[in-house]
Amino acid sequence: MKNSSTVSSIVLEAFYRMEDLKYLYFVTFLVLYMLTLFANAIVIFVITINKVLHNPMNYFLCNLAVNGVYGGTALLPPPLLGTLMSPSHEVSLAWCKAQIYFLHTYAIIEFTILSVMCYDRYVAICYPLQYHSIMTITKVYKLIAFSWGYPLVTFVLFFIMTLRLTICQNRLGRVYCLNFYLVKMSCGNTYIESILGLIFLVLYSFPQLSMTFYSYGHILKICFTATKESKIKALKTCTPHLFAILNYSVGCFVEIVQSRFDTSYLSFETQMFMSLYFFILTPILNPVIYGMSVKTLRDNIFRLVGSKKKKERLLFLK
Repeated sequence: MKNSSTVSSIVLEAFYRMEDLKYLYFVTFLVLYMLTLFANAIVIFVITINKVLHNPMNYFLCNLAVNGVYGGTALLPPPLLGTLMSPSHEVSLAWCKAQIYFLHTYAIIEFTILSVMCYDRYVAICYPLQYHSIMTITKVYKLIAFSWGYPLVTFVLFFIMTLRLTICQNRLGRVYCLNFYLVKMSCGNTYIESILGLIFLVLYSFPQLSMTFYSYGHILKICFTATKESKIKALKTCTPHLFAILNYSVGCFVEIVQSRFDTSYLSFETQMFMSLYFFILTPILNPVIYGMSVKTLRDNIFRLVGSKKKKERLLFLK
């Protein structure tokens, strides 16, 4: 198999259907990107400057917010906004491959951090007295390093197979590049790549799924024998995380349906929403979910916003 491709750029055909309203789409996507940056930056800033929030759960939440910025930036600014305004609506093949790496690692990092947060909730509810001795700062740092290092390093092993493919087609009916689509655009038989893709999908999801089911299985077991007050406390502790997992799962499901099945019977706006839900709404909703559900975080955010308004009012009076 040759190591070079017969095409040097990819045309993202979905942008042609956005021509008539491209300025409206541009403003909408720009606002969504600014919301992604703002919502996640607030969470990162508040957790960083408030020592009272320096605990394992908030450290993981801070990294979830950093990953939200990482994923949103990989999709929106130059790639989506720049290509939308370009007359040819094309990106270089090299950039397409780079975007594949960024978007896929974002998705795996997101799932890994969420599964680590499951483990943290399991320890907090099932071993409350030993929580601080189990979730030491060293262990937290190791879990964070694993959450980033595992996807960023191991995805390269799988992605090498895609990089070696010879790409023969240059038209893609989406607004971004993903590995599944690029493999379909390659020359020759990709049966081996498809099988290995399924194997790597299991490797990238099985540890996280195992951790999630194990953690919540034990949490449910504890809840069945706990008092009413303990059940309510456990529910309050787990609710934001369960919503975050649901948000992630819905995004994954929508992306799978969009990429694997024919959705041409749906309106273009619906298809666009399905395409972008996982990479835009997920990083926006996560900080909202935790910001509104976790009292200590919510209070500190309101205190920060309130102090800024107070300063602005004083400056205005002067």
